[in-house]
Amino acid sequence: MRHWLLIAALLPSLAAAEIYRWTDEQGQVHFGQRPVAGAETVQVKPQVVERDQHTREREARSQRFYDARREEQQEAAAAATAQREERANECRDLRRRLAQIPEGFSYYRTDANGERIYYSDEETDTARRQLRERIAQRCS
Repeated sequence: MRHWLLIAALLPSLAAAEIYRWTDEQGQVHFGQRPVAGAETVQVKPQVVERDQHTREREARSQRFYDARREEQQEAAAAATAQREERANECRDLRRRLAQIPEGFSYYRTDANGERIYYSDEETDTARRQLRERIAQRCS
């Protein structure tokens, strides 16, 4: 799109530019933008390029491919963002759970009757160790 804007901005200056043609002593023909002694002005008309059906179809296929590729990249970026967000939430949860197991205090869970079942020191240490390992594995 930017290329078209640049071309559109330069078209008036290109249309105003003059091209000169001259022949040197060896008989070679030269073209330039600056007039030389004996040079004549050449009228340059813009060329209109008509595309055939095959070319238009090929360009349309290329555009569809480009659009599909860009959509795939956007979907992949969105999936990667969602995965990073999910991992960040998981890490926050693991760290919160580790912080809830205070050092030197009793740790318990509640059973179906609402009664507290206290963990032994070994079970508490195992829970802390497992949480730390999981944090190291998932949140590094």
